[in-house]
Amino acid sequence: MKRVPGLVSVIIPTYNRASTCRKAVLSVLEQAYKNCEVLVIDDGSQDNTREMVGCLNPRVKYYWQENAGVSAARNQGLEMAQGEFIAFLDSDDTWLPWKLEAQLAVLNEFSEAGMVWTNMTAVDEHGGLIAESYLQQMYTCYRYFNPALHFEISQPLGVVWKNCQLSWTERRCYAGHIFPWMFLGNLVHTSTVLLRQSRQEQVGFFDTELFKSGEDYDFHLRTCQFGGVAYLDVPSVHYRVGAADQLTSPQYMIWMARNDLRTISKVLPAIYSETSLTKKTIRNRLAMSHGWLGDEAFWVDRTTARKHLWASLKLKPYCSKVLMLFGLSLLPEPVSQTIRDMKNLLHMVLHLFFSE
Repeated sequence: MKRVPGLVSVIIPTYNRASTCRKAVLSVLEQAYKNCEVLVIDDGSQDNTREMVGCLNPRVKYYWQENAGVSAARNQGLEMAQGEFIAFLDSDDTWLPWKLEAQLAVLNEFSEAGMVWTNMTAVDEHGGLIAESYLQQMYTCYRYFNPALHFEISQPLGVVWKNCQLSWTERRCYAGHIFPWMFLGNLVHTSTVLLRQSRQEQVGFFDTELFKSGEDYDFHLRTCQFGGVAYLDVPSVHYRVGAADQLTSPQYMIWMARNDLRTISKVLPAIYSETSLTKKTIRNRLAMSHGWLGDEAFWVDRTTARKHLWASLKLKPYCSKVLMLFGLSLLPEPVSQTIRDMKNLLHMVLHLFFSE
């Protein structure tokens, strides 16, 4: 398909979120940069999403499909996209009006960058502020990753973006190759991303086998594998937290852990050829992933939990939490449950005692 120069294709997957999806679409239509199409991919909704968003604007294209998951919905959007650039927006998030304009300026400045993402602001279900800069709080890999140290290039935002508001002119934007650091954990929130279509063609599509949660990390990791990327250190998205329908809610954690291990396993040959990470660091990352899955599976599938806890210990023998869980996994389930209940009760008592 021939791409339209300058056009941004915004892909919004949704499922039974009519009211929040409408707000998401409106936040795109209100962008300062107007040359965009909005592709709403309805993944089998049974509410009035079609009526809420289908007639908002001629730039909005609504597509309904049988429920197949968020990866399949985003892939349908990628098939339909006509733009030179591609952006993703979850249907419960909203953009600030300058987002696309600022990101296009960054991509224009850093021609080797195939993707740019930003920080984000966390809000509750009613739009109340939780945290102005939430990216580093949500993605724990920022404990190891410092944009100022690990990107090769840095520029003041005021130099790159001519319409930058005065209070942000000294904030930084960065560019470079960070594939090894992305292997340590996700750094990118999908609703903040703007991607060159040429990079997306290299990366391909979202992995539909990564079901329920964690599919975004796989996609962004591969995006970083194929070349340089950029980061804009200002929040351009209002990210809704705390809702039960989010794929980051607790019931999805075992899927996220399972998909994390699958994701990093796929890129291991490429990661071993990188010189930025030591073999010990790579082993520790694998141990963490196996341990996470073992922890999440402990009360769901004891055999699976034991397998991954043991794999974690073989890679990193002296992790006390994994050792404890593996020991508990060898006991009869009622006994291990009693021990864990006693531990939880002790924590509650200590908390009550020291909080008074």
